[in-house]
Amino acid sequence: MSSTPSTVRGALPRFAHKLAATTALIAGMTLGTAPAVLAQAAPAAESTASRPWMDTRLSASERTALVLKEMTLPEKLTLVFGYFSTDNQWQKNAVKNYVYPEKGLPFSAGYVPGIDRLGVPAQWQTDAGIGVATQTSPTPRQRTALPSGIATAASWNPRNAFAGGAMIGNEAWLSGFNVQLAGGMNLMRDARNGRNFEYGGEDPLLAGVITGNAMKGIQSNNVITTMKHFAFNGQETNRFTIDHKISDQAGRQSDLLAFQIAYEIGDPGSIMCAYNRVNGFYACESNYLLNEVLKQDWGYKGYVMSDWGATHSTIPAANQGLDQQSGWAFDRSNYFEGALREAVNNGYVSQARIDDMAGRILWAMFDNGLFDNVVKGDQADKIDYTAHAKVTQTGAEEGIVLLKNTGVLPLAKTAKSIVVIGAHADVGVLSGGGSSQVYPIGLSPVKDEFGKGFPGPKTWYPSSPLKGIQARTKANVTYVDFSDQTGRTVDPASGRFSDTVDQGVVQAQIDAAAKAAATADVVVVFAEQWMGEAYDAPDLNLPHRQNDLIAAVAKANPKTVVVLQTGGPVVMPWVDNVAAVLEAWYPGTSGGEAIARVLTGEVNPSGHLPATFPASLDQTPRPIMEGDMKLDNDSHPHSDYNIDGAAVGYKWFDKKGYKPLFAFGHGLSYSTFQLSGLSAKPAGKSLTASFTIKNTGKMAGAEVGQVYVSPVSDAGWEAPKRLAGFEKISLKPGKSGKATVTVDPRLLATFDSASKTWNVKAGDYKVILATSATEPVSEVVVTLEAQTLNVKGQ
Repeated sequence: MSSTPSTVRGALPRFAHKLAATTALIAGMTLGTAPAVLAQAAPAAESTASRPWMDTRLSASERTALVLKEMTLPEKLTLVFGYFSTDNQWQKNAVKNYVYPEKGLPFSAGYVPGIDRLGVPAQWQTDAGIGVATQTSPTPRQRTALPSGIATAASWNPRNAFAGGAMIGNEAWLSGFNVQLAGGMNLMRDARNGRNFEYGGEDPLLAGVITGNAMKGIQSNNVITTMKHFAFNGQETNRFTIDHKISDQAGRQSDLLAFQIAYEIGDPGSIMCAYNRVNGFYACESNYLLNEVLKQDWGYKGYVMSDWGATHSTIPAANQGLDQQSGWAFDRSNYFEGALREAVNNGYVSQARIDDMAGRILWAMFDNGLFDNVVKGDQADKIDYTAHAKVTQTGAEEGIVLLKNTGVLPLAKTAKSIVVIGAHADVGVLSGGGSSQVYPIGLSPVKDEFGKGFPGPKTWYPSSPLKGIQARTKANVTYVDFSDQTGRTVDPASGRFSDTVDQGVVQAQIDAAAKAAATADVVVVFAEQWMGEAYDAPDLNLPHRQNDLIAAVAKANPKTVVVLQTGGPVVMPWVDNVAAVLEAWYPGTSGGEAIARVLTGEVNPSGHLPATFPASLDQTPRPIMEGDMKLDNDSHPHSDYNIDGAAVGYKWFDKKGYKPLFAFGHGLSYSTFQLSGLSAKPAGKSLTASFTIKNTGKMAGAEVGQVYVSPVSDAGWEAPKRLAGFEKISLKPGKSGKATVTVDPRLLATFDSASKTWNVKAGDYKVILATSATEPVSEVVVTLEAQTLNVKGQ
């Protein structure tokens, strides 16, 4: 599959083709008992006579029109108002006479009632992007968790993203859900963002392609997915109130372009608007974002749902593009219930608009098969957990990034003693916190070390890297604990994560670890950074004096390997003194096995960074994070995204001439690869580039050819170059593979806000073949004619 959206954009756009795409892309994989719409018999004559919208031969739009004209206003209003489907005391305290939705699935994200009279199914909603999550509960659902979103992006493999999406969509459907709140898409504008682990990195093409394919996989199961958080939700600090200022051109060439590409590939039934403000208006009542950009310019047919607690009004929100208030009672008022009915009756919200709101929801339900394959409740006993474990393990293996290796990896078969240190590697691997939390089969092997409620509990998955290493070596492998003695806490002054540690206990642990390391043949230190929704990191350091631990161990034994489990970039003051560094992210419920297979050489690492790792915060656009968590929800803090504009991530580093710690796109292998034969030529309104990758090493592996484009003369771009295409090719030793990528013309253009056109300037453009944003291999020059494309890039 080509990794460029111009190739993927027109493929299999309709519901009737979605399951066919699933079959083709995950052939050979067992995903349990999945819905089978394509095998359905034609509807019975009597059912279509009384309910003509049940005729599957009609389009989603035709079916929507038929059922909509039969609906009363109260029935339409039923579709646009959702409930939080978790019975919590705080809701009862906050809302007088609050009634829990009895037909909702317990401890889940949400529930929207159906309309029995017309055969309209209810919407059962589950978080989130790595699997079927459970809200805090004494008896959570136990399901399969994918690696974090940023780990999937690190695979640079759209097929991997699709397979993972198809797997969790299958578990959602068999768990009784038909809406999955996945599709996190916010570009990494700040490496401290507490939710970076849910998203797809810093580049609009890579993030858009990976997330788009993940959403397509989810929806292949008759499950609506969301794309979120629309838009510019780049930090958790003051996330409910902060106002991000950004120009239309800068937004269209960065965050909005990522959303646009993901939408074109994934065709999500729903889009979730964000908590924050954009240019003065809440995202969930932004006419610019919801009506102008999304529905008018992009032609989006689905519906916009609010984030839980992101609705702030009735008439403005409805008229400015919000279609469904979600998660009542998170908001201050039930805006889309009685108040909306009165607003429609009084003409402040038109009848046409309420028809549009309900119609968009119905259209998405028809388009994704929710009417034709009605979810059958909890069928978790039909989930093929064994097959799904292999899916998430493969995803973890593809996303692990080898950042540094002096030759100590893969672990030598001649090693007689290996010491493994820290991060509970004896029992499991870490997951990120918040609403996306998936609980593993068997639950966490480690007691909650956060202990302060949301975004906890701090959860570990029972897949032990230590046991995986022990099973693959004859060496004596021992474990030395370096656990979090106090738990990550929240600093009351800043409202961000912080750590208070017992210095005496921690120093004793460091000394014991260094002593054990000194006599080992090889040392593997596991280091972690737990991140979660609602809080940002105070800085880019590993918490709990883990930098001191690594420095002491490396001093005792230079053959030290560091395995990182982080939510995003961290600084590494010890990097010059260790032998190898492996970024494993949050690797999912089979992550320990995946890490062990990579460390021992059973799997050749092939991940590449989807985000720049800064050498320090001083290299970033906002060394001091904008906003202050001490402000309340009536405040209006401001943030200026025009500082970096569209120059996000590596583009900012290129523009400023900064040298990062590790560059966007960087990733090593146990093999060696030769990238050659680069050629490029104009093609239609864009260009194509072809190249060859040869495995010149002795081990099978995969390499990513990255194509960047740079104008020879000034073309008004935000930065010197842009990622324009990529392809990951798996090769046996001595074998070669050829790839051709078609560059989306928007990646050669600038956006003109006045005319709403994308414009490619005539002239010469360098096409660069590289292994990272700072590691070019070869380049050619292509001459392009001036081109003008419409707002969709066509």
